[in-house]
Amino acid sequence: MRGSKGYYSGTRSLLRKPQRERGKPQISKLLHEYELGSEVIIKMNSSVQKSMPHKRFHGKVGVIQEKRGRGYVVDVPQGEAIKTIIVRCEHLEPYTGN
Repeated sequence: MRGSKGYYSGTRSLLRKPQRERGKPQISKLLHEYELGSEVIIKMNSSVQKSMPHKRFHGKVGVIQEKRGRGYVVDVPQGEAIKTIIVRCEHLEPYTGN
């Protein structure tokens, strides 16, 4: 039998959350406004499926290009290319740098 190759295949541990973090996201995460040009970490929140990015972008750092509706347009480097994805704020975190 062939292995499934769906959009979220192989994400069992990636999308699993600790027991006390399950449920709806915090209101502060939803109300956070990101400025254009700021760097963000893409961290998928499995409790919100709408506008969830592909698993290859999880943990990557991108740059906010514009706000589009309720989401943000983020440029993410992938190898030599720069990919443009549209993500809602539930799947973003501010990047503080090292």
